[in-house]
Amino acid sequence: MLAPVRRQLPLALVFLCVGLASAMAVPFLTLFLTDAVRASPLQVTAYLIAAPLSAVTVSLLMGHYSDRLSSRRGLIVATAVTGAVGTLLTAVIRDYYLLLALTVTATAAASALVPQVFAHARTSLQGSPSAVMTMSTLRTVLSLSWVGGPFLATVLLSAGSFTAVYVFAAVMYVVAAVVAWRMFPTAAPAAPAAPAADSPDPAHTVAGPDENRRVIVLTVAAFVLLQCTGNLSLQALPLFLKSELNAGLGDSGLILGLCAGLEIPLMLGFGMLAARYRLRLLMLGGPLLSLAYALVVASASGTWQVAAAQLLNASSIALLQGLGISYVQDMVPSRPGHASTLFTSAGPVGAMLAGPILGAAAGFGYREAYLIGAALAGVAFVLFLLARPSLTGPRVIRTTRIRHTGKQSAELEPTV
Repeated sequence: MLAPVRRQLPLALVFLCVGLASAMAVPFLTLFLTDAVRASPLQVTAYLIAAPLSAVTVSLLMGHYSDRLSSRRGLIVATAVTGAVGTLLTAVIRDYYLLLALTVTATAAASALVPQVFAHARTSLQGSPSAVMTMSTLRTVLSLSWVGGPFLATVLLSAGSFTAVYVFAAVMYVVAAVVAWRMFPTAAPAAPAAPAADSPDPAHTVAGPDENRRVIVLTVAAFVLLQCTGNLSLQALPLFLKSELNAGLGDSGLILGLCAGLEIPLMLGFGMLAARYRLRLLMLGGPLLSLAYALVVASASGTWQVAAAQLLNASSIALLQGLGISYVQDMVPSRPGHASTLFTSAGPVGAMLAGPILGAAAGFGYREAYLIGAALAGVAFVLFLLARPSLTGPRVIRTTRIRHTGKQSAELEPTV
């Protein structure tokens, strides 16, 4: 029981550090560019487009490269060190073009850290029947960091400046690099052996072949649309509450905090359900919950209705973010680095798609923005239905002992 915990603790520590570094810097990026760098609106827009584009490009390249390595430890340490250097330089540089160059190089490279740690976790958990639960738990650690990260950043901003925020973020990257260097294994684990004949209840996972390109493309496209819906809902909420319901910024903060607080137990709960039910069946609930949430908010006449709807929103986020990484990794079992990067890249691409919709919503109304989000979630659900994985994918082999004979029979159960 203690051995799995010892293996997972270094992964959780790295996720916590990287999550805190991101949660402290990302929410205040526009403010940093406007107040500290004195960037123009056009420069801010260019920066916000260049940052996710370069991050996705570099992450995909690293994901492809990492699948050729015997161990990802060195690559993880290198990306963490790059993140530390990038954030430390950001703490002191105030020239816009130097920061832009830093963003599309060092910061973009650091963005590959999260998918690479997910891929490392997938490899280290190879053959474990609790792999999905563990991946969901690790994703919960990222959510925890986002609960405390923005608040810590505001404390540092009030006590000092953006320099203090980015220096602290650099320290987090350094800690992540040290943990990975000292506690991650130097070689990939061996493939799991078949269960022993005298095991009381053996069960292990066998990786099947990769899914065909069509299934993978449709699945990733669905995640991009859902990330667009989520980003649109998040960014439009304060504006919707103010313009449509005459609520204040305090109400927005409380509602967003409520959603973040609900996500954590829901992620753990869905992780446990994944051990009993088909992962695909659970995943199909994600876009439906997202669609229901957008429709409820679009028709809301009071702040309390938006607050109550956060249960739908948090459930959708918990399903898609907590289990989505395992769902995509199961589709490409031979390339966990590539699969993890495909999933995490859906976030920035979806955010870029949400930007123009949110800008247009200022003209036609924020209720309509939520209706557009509901339509995108509906399309994503259809894409999930069309992208039905084959039954030859990852399987769980369960062996059962026949009483009085000592023989065993094996049952293949698809997990996707």
